[in-house]
Amino acid sequence: MPRGHKEPHRLESVNWLRAAVLGANDGIVSTASLVAGVASAHTAHGSVVLTAIAGMVAGAMSMATGEYVSVSSQRDTEKAALVQEQAELDADFSREHQELTAIYVRRGLDMPLARQVAEKLMEHDALGAHARDELGISGINSARPLQAALASACSFATGAALPVFVAALAPEPVLLPSIAVSALVSLAALGGLAARAGGAKVGPGVIRVVFWSSLAMGASSGVGVLFGAVA
Repeated sequence: MPRGHKEPHRLESVNWLRAAVLGANDGIVSTASLVAGVASAHTAHGSVVLTAIAGMVAGAMSMATGEYVSVSSQRDTEKAALVQEQAELDADFSREHQELTAIYVRRGLDMPLARQVAEKLMEHDALGAHARDELGISGINSARPLQAALASACSFATGAALPVFVAALAPEPVLLPSIAVSALVSLAALGGLAARAGGAKVGPGVIRVVFWSSLAMGASSGVGVLFGAVA
């Protein structure tokens, strides 16, 4: 007798991986650019390290705050949609059954089977069926503000830790090249990882992240040189 099995779909884990990689990218780029700008202004080494730590903390908190507010708004929208859907079910159950049936017909089922599927699912969990198939809300993609905020803060801080450590350990004469090289190598690796996780070509992903990150650090260095000279 054949044994049942569950195919290992990894869509949810891939999405989390890509989000974590993007957060780490932000941490590396923003903190390395900040360090490059301050160091280019010939600031004392201790002040550069302090700036890097402050940038890491501020960036992580900013990411957490922004993600919490954004996902909370999404959650409120989902809750309002579910309340409205429940009211529609209470007001006209048969009409909602027809609506769900029409959804399944558009997805390829013939009318008798679509009607039967809609009936069985609504007998089991009418609101859940409409939330999933009409509104696109499910347990996998429903909004979780605290989880999203914590994940964003941790991924940003993880990425930002690299330029912080380099700023603390690298001798002052080679601080700028050390920051640039370590940041770009790490970003190239993360860009390749993000591309592979999404099933895209690795080369273009690496080139994009390295190019734009180099531009960001170069612009920050230019600001540091300009204002350092003025000071």
